[in-house]
Amino acid sequence: MARAGQLVAETIALLGEALQPGITTSELDRIADEFIRDHGAVPTSKGYRGYPAATCISPNSMVVHGIPGGHRVEDGDLISVDVGITLEGLVADSAYTYAVGDVDDESARLLEVGKQAIEAGIEQARAGNRVGDISHAVQEIVEGAGFSVVRSLVGHGVGRSYHEEPQVPNFGEPGRGPLLQTGMTLAIEPMITAGGPDVYLHDDDWSISTTDGSMAAHFEHTVAIQDGPARILTRAKTPAKAGLLP
Repeated sequence: MARAGQLVAETIALLGEALQPGITTSELDRIADEFIRDHGAVPTSKGYRGYPAATCISPNSMVVHGIPGGHRVEDGDLISVDVGITLEGLVADSAYTYAVGDVDDESARLLEVGKQAIEAGIEQARAGNRVGDISHAVQEIVEGAGFSVVRSLVGHGVGRSYHEEPQVPNFGEPGRGPLLQTGMTLAIEPMITAGGPDVYLHDDDWSISTTDGSMAAHFEHTVAIQDGPARILTRAKTPAKAGLLP
């Protein structure tokens, strides 16, 4: 899983380098697909429950599961890139939201809060804690900044399959939920908005956007639970120019 996770991080960094005004999301998906396969792995998303692409790329008010297509990236966009990779039967999953060029102050603050939220959640991901400790830490950061967590979408276990138990909400009470034990592997993924928490499903049956049209951000890491701090399996060794999570 760690090898898969490193390849996920490298793929997201590569897309960050390619993410310039004028490129389409379908071109970004092609770059990712070729890179993943050239390294002996497969993109987990492609064909998963009929999903048609190697990556999920979600612009602006789209929260998650954006199908790459004709959207042409513009200066000021927020572009969320979500990548899952299967290597030797094991899955790692990560996401990062990039700012393209100059973004407005609220969007910049949304991204900063999203990074703080995932860091806070991962800090609570250690043996002896409970899922609710992760959830509460994320919620406190996001709502304390005046933003919202999407309550209908959650993080999850990951490993042999893309989505496993337990679910990892981005809101909740500390000390509640499944006990975290050494060896568990989780995808922790704050999905947050600059407006309200409500979202809707597009006609393609995949893409999910904010109901109020507010900007969204999505950050995700696959982590392994240990005694002490979690091991981040999707950590980038060399951050992209746009800046990946440490």
